[in-house]
Amino acid sequence: MKSREFLKSNWRQIKNTDREKGIEKPEIEKDCEKVIKLPEFNLGNKPLREVIEERKSIRKYTDTPMSLQELSFLLWATQGVRKYIQDKKVVFRTVPSAGATHPFDTYLVVFNVDGLEKGIYRYVSLKHGLCKVKPGDFKDKIIDATLGQQFVGNSAVVFVWVAVPYRTEWKYTAESYKAIAIDVGHVCQNLYLAATSIDCGTCAVAAYDQEKMDNLIGVDGDNEMVIYLAPVGKIV
Repeated sequence: MKSREFLKSNWRQIKNTDREKGIEKPEIEKDCEKVIKLPEFNLGNKPLREVIEERKSIRKYTDTPMSLQELSFLLWATQGVRKYIQDKKVVFRTVPSAGATHPFDTYLVVFNVDGLEKGIYRYVSLKHGLCKVKPGDFKDKIIDATLGQQFVGNSAVVFVWVAVPYRTEWKYTAESYKAIAIDVGHVCQNLYLAATSIDCGTCAVAAYDQEKMDNLIGVDGDNEMVIYLAPVGKIV
């Protein structure tokens, strides 16, 4: 089947990239004038083997709020910056990415996090903080955008990963799309493991209305688009 070609390697076909043309590398993330600083944390100390054995998709959450320290840890675990070089043009994160291109922005739809107003936020990884996108209770809208999946709106927070394809296209052209799909899996698996280590639950969601999710988060659906999401909540 022609569509299965996406799954195959075409690395030998990579040529005439914007990188080779000397075009400037795209920024690793958008800046924010007013950043809500996230707290330090000392969490996630459960043994790795135990975490892997316990890891599973969980769709039932309690009404217990998530702490800001827990949210800080989960954001660091999924897109945290370990170090950077070349005047912050190249970053090394807590997850792998093809050519260190890291083509994702992390948005949060917050419902029940201590110290945070309900609303939509964007993670600013270089400052380990949050940028408020818009306040409000978006429970009904995100349930609608995820095709009626009620458990998404019953979480404490929904992680929404937005792909910014050009960050990878700049280096890998047409082979970028397979790489982006692989990379977002790395990110979500780290969320599963990190959430499990602090007695939270999550469940990856790939079934959603693209236009509604893009509109909810506030991206154009062309240069930036929602690619994956995962609600997180406290569990018994």
